[in-house]
Amino acid sequence: MKFSIITVCFNSRETISDSIDSILVQKETGLELIVIDGGSTDGTVDILKEYGNRISVLISDPDNGIYDAMNKGLSLATGDVVGILNSDDYYCRPDVLARVQQCLLQQPDADGVYSDIVYVDQQDKERVLRTWIAGTYSPGKFYYGWMPPHPGVFFKKEVYREVGYFNLQLKSAADYEFLLRACLKFGKKLAYMPGIVVHMRVGGMSNASLKNRLRANVEDRLAWEINGLKGGLLASLLKPFRKIGQFFK
Repeated sequence: MKFSIITVCFNSRETISDSIDSILVQKETGLELIVIDGGSTDGTVDILKEYGNRISVLISDPDNGIYDAMNKGLSLATGDVVGILNSDDYYCRPDVLARVQQCLLQQPDADGVYSDIVYVDQQDKERVLRTWIAGTYSPGKFYYGWMPPHPGVFFKKEVYREVGYFNLQLKSAADYEFLLRACLKFGKKLAYMPGIVVHMRVGGMSNASLKNRLRANVEDRLAWEINGLKGGLLASLLKPFRKIGQFFK
């Protein structure tokens, strides 16, 4: 089984090595590493070039934001399974992809796998701030504000071919919209793989400020409307409250 891991970055010289190293250390699977850089000017590209041909594809050009960069990566991916790991994030164990592969082999009817993540302090990676235990999956959970953590999600490449890529109409909820589209609208099945697989540094776009959080809430509802799904108002209202418990685990 071949994995395509897509990493998108922009001016990420302080964190990019953690992400890339955590991917390249993965064991017992075929690996294609695609890095899409948005035209960094801080030395990020120089760091990436030091990896040579260990990075399968390296592109550094201006883009229209993080989801546009992800779409570029998806268009180039040739693996059986695709994972997306941003430059602030890193896999926390060397057998993440091997475990995903095992999970898919054991559940061949699954279209993807998801697992758990933790948020860590931007400066101190050992300081855990929030633990996101996704729990078992059922489509109905989306109606009550549930979603799996996107850095811990791996879909078969054929899913992207069938349902499409990220919707650039959305600035901070395109990952949520994609999950709704894939799982609710197209009925794609996800298998839950318990355990922490990603450490994610705090500071994501949707949580950067109150203004951004409010905009994300509006986009969450729009994600339902775009797909002709009912229940978006309740889901968008409940979604932030699901995060409260993550600070106490």
